[in-house]
Amino acid sequence: MNDESLIESLLPAVDQQLESAQTTYVKSTFDRLVEQEQLSPDQAKELIAICLADESNRMYIDKRDFDIQRYQQLLEELPGEFTEEQEDN
Repeated sequence: MNDESLIESLLPAVDQQLESAQTTYVKSTFDRLVEQEQLSPDQAKELIAICLADESNRMYIDKRDFDIQRYQQLLEELPGEFTEEQEDN
């Protein structure tokens, strides 16, 4: 599975997190990216999916449970370099 298909496969999970009362920090990140960083909703969801993929990958590599604090930290660091690379294209 390539990176693009992995991100695509995680978008439904991101949508669920945006609707869930248990993951309000994801909705806050989404709102910040769209309103303050002026990204499209699709771009914001993709960035969130990248963070989810990163934490999921780290879980697998380290053989540990999902680290919510690490995931939240990754979300707080968005938009990061990804948006700068996208602007160059």
